[in-house]
Amino acid sequence: MTTHVTEVPAAPSARALQHFEEMLAFETDCWDVHEGLGAADPEFILVDVRGPAAFARGHIAGAINIPHRMMTAERMAECPAGKVFVVYCAGPHCNGANRAAIRLARLALPVKMMIGGITGWLDEGFALEPGPA
Repeated sequence: MTTHVTEVPAAPSARALQHFEEMLAFETDCWDVHEGLGAADPEFILVDVRGPAAFARGHIAGAINIPHRMMTAERMAECPAGKVFVVYCAGPHCNGANRAAIRLARLALPVKMMIGGITGWLDEGFALEPGPA
């Protein structure tokens, strides 16, 4: 019996491999970010792209706050060179991280999106830090 799961056949393995490998070039998850922040010198800059009021209510420790509308070449030049930017927003219901990723890519900066955002972070059992970073 065909179900909604199988009515569209799965992609051939080679195509599936390419697709899922490419996803990892664009996304990272909350657990990997948490682990990476524990490094002596994380190889990424974590950017909370929500507004300042939301950031002040609670953000990931170590994140900086740059709302996506403020991501200009001049502002991003203030950040250390040679790092990957990891952007996040409120969660899966928010497209702020997507907008930020587009802005950074247009500035030719390396970027990944932390899937799940704040919602995913809290779902993993990780804490938020209140106030400005």
